[in-house]
This record gives sequence, C-alpha cells and structure tokens, in this order.
Amino acid sequence: MTHRPPVPPFTRETAIEKVRLAEDGWNTRDPERVALAYTKDSRWRNRAEFATGRDEITAFLRRKWARELDYRLVKELWAFTENRIAVRFAYEWRDDAGNWFRSYGNENWEFDEDGLMRTRYASINDLPIREAERKFHWPQGRRPDDHPSLSELGL
Repeated sequence: MTHRPPVPPFTRETAIEKVRLAEDGWNTRDPERVALAYTKDSRWRNRAEFATGRDEITAFLRRKWARELDYRLVKELWAFTENRIAVRFAYEWRDDAGNWFRSYGNENWEFDEDGLMRTRYASINDLPIREAERKFHWPQGRRPDDHPSLSELGL
C-alpha cells in the first residue's frame, strides 16, 4: 500500500484518526502489517535502538513482541502540524517470568504526502507494576471504543 489515509495536511480530527489507526495496528502485534504504515526508508529511534527501513522495523517488532508478552497499548494525540504528529502513550506487558510493566512514552512522527510515516522518534520508560495495578484488561487486539483514554485513567 503506497497511500495510507488520512494524509497530510492533518486537521485535529484526522490527526486523532491517524493516532487511533496506529494504536490499532500495534495492538495486532503483527510486525509485517505494522511495518506497512512506514515508508520503505523510514527512520526510527526507539529508546536507544535505531532502525532504517521496513525490514529493520519488522525485525525490531518481532524481537519486541517476543519479549513483551500480553502487550496492550493506548495512544493519545498530544499535538500536530501539517505533516507531523506528537503522541503520548502507555502500554502494559509482562515478561516470560510473569513480571508486569507499564511503559510510558512520547513519540514524534513525520509523514510523507501519502500518509506513510517516514520518521519516528520514541522515548520510553518502563515502570514495574503488580498485576493488580494493571489498567488494560481488554482481550488481545484492538482496544474497545468505550475503554478510557490515558487522560481519563490519569496516566
């Protein structure tokens, strides 16, 4: 797919839609599907790891979701301009020893004219949590429309 609506220039409504579509994609935990949202030469910084292009992005996502089990993500629009969007997010996951974490972060995105993300910078911090502190309990996959936002959850 070379055209991925909504496309720039973004309005508040289309920026919110783009954020939700990204969240939905990541909640599939399908590296090949998620990588299609990025340009063939997309550049990433995720924590201290750098990736360039869909092949490296796909490999990164495979490693990520092999380690971050029971992954559930919520994204929220922070700001936008014509072809850039800033989001804040939180996701919960557990490791293979059963330890739970909530990872918080911010991302800065830049899109090409076809709506593909060409640049992604992500800063992320992990907070160990007890299983009883989890806030994301929906079945694996897309977050239900009536699930509270990050702001509503106080995150």
